[in-house]
Amino acid sequence: MRFEREMVRLYAVTDRTWLRGRTLEEVVEEALRGGVTMVQLREKELPHEAIVSEARQLTALCHRYEVPLLVDDDVAACVEAGADGVHVGQSDMAVSRARAVLGPEHIIGATAHNEEEAVRAQADGADYIGSGAAFGSLTKKDARPIDRKEYRRITAAVTIPVCAIGGITQNNIGELNDAGLAGAAIVSGIFAAEDITKTCLTLKNLSLRL
Repeated sequence: MRFEREMVRLYAVTDRTWLRGRTLEEVVEEALRGGVTMVQLREKELPHEAIVSEARQLTALCHRYEVPLLVDDDVAACVEAGADGVHVGQSDMAVSRARAVLGPEHIIGATAHNEEEAVRAQADGADYIGSGAAFGSLTKKDARPIDRKEYRRITAAVTIPVCAIGGITQNNIGELNDAGLAGAAIVSGIFAAEDITKTCLTLKNLSLRL
């Protein structure tokens, strides 16, 4: 699936913490019904084979909604599952290496916490930047908050789209307006919601103001 800027408009990042007896596919489909534009399978604790299995199922599901499925960190799982791409962090496989393995047809996102990291990721072949933590993070306790001035520096330094991540909800996403962001990547703000579809519809509308 060819990357487009609007794919990071409302970017859902999975978290099994909030399944509450449902399957991951069920909650992701609720998010897809609400208009999410990209999904990332992030499973830090699952073995490789289980990640491949989940990625295959979610790729098929996401494609029914014409939405790409990315795998966090695991380039091999992306290839084996036929997923659309990967997202790599600063401590994961280098963007340049991921691009060499995956080629131009896959989507590659990269984490950047500052202007220097963002510029390097773009030069190495990233399609988009995920930058945070916007409001802290429930999943990464050591995440350093980034303010709007820092986001403006990052978005001004690169031509690829930048999405914010970290503690974003429908109650605070408006604080990120006018920072040059292309969208928001959201974990618990989506998957912890009582009504995921309704929450995503609201978040999608709010994200259009970024």
